[in-house]
Amino acid sequence: MVNHAFSTGALFLVVGFLATRRNSRMIDDFGGAAKVAPWLGAAVMVAGLSALSLPGLSTFVSEFLVLVGTFTVHRWFAVVAAFGIVLGAVYVLWMIQRTIHGPVREGVEDFRDLGAREAWVIAPVLAVIVLFGVYPKLLLDDINPAVKHTFSTVRTGDPQPSVPVTLGGSK
Repeated sequence: MVNHAFSTGALFLVVGFLATRRNSRMIDDFGGAAKVAPWLGAAVMVAGLSALSLPGLSTFVSEFLVLVGTFTVHRWFAVVAAFGIVLGAVYVLWMIQRTIHGPVREGVEDFRDLGAREAWVIAPVLAVIVLFGVYPKLLLDDINPAVKHTFSTVRTGDPQPSVPVTLGGSK
C-alpha cells in the first residue's frame, strides 16, 4: 500500500502538471511532450513505469511479493492477477506513448519544462520510488513485524510452497 501510494501520487502529480499546461486531461490532446519539456517527460516516464511495476522501482517489489504469496496458496488467483498486471502495463505504455512520445501535437509545442517548485514536489516522490525499488529492506523491516503478528493471529506461520523443491537438479 505504501508503494502504491507513492506511485499513484506521482501519477497524479504529473497528470496535474500536464493538465495545467494544456487545460485538458484527455490523452489525445497530448503528444511529443518530452521533446518540448524533457524533464516533465522524464517525470511522466518514471511515474508511469512505476505504475506498471518495472523492476528497480518500488511497486515491482510489492507486486512480486504479493504474487509469490498468492501463488503458494491460490495458484489460479495469482495467474489472474499476473494477467491483470500485463493488461495494466499495456495501458500504461499506451498512455506514455501517446502523451510524451511521437510527433509534437498542436498546443503542446509551447509547453514549459518543470519549474523549480514542480521539481521540488515531484523529485522526492520519484526518489523514494527508486530508493524502495533498489533497497526495499528499508520498508520491509518496518512492515515484517506487523505481518508476523497477523500470521500469528490468523495462522501458525507462513504458507509452505505446494511445489516440491528438489536439490541437485532434475533427472
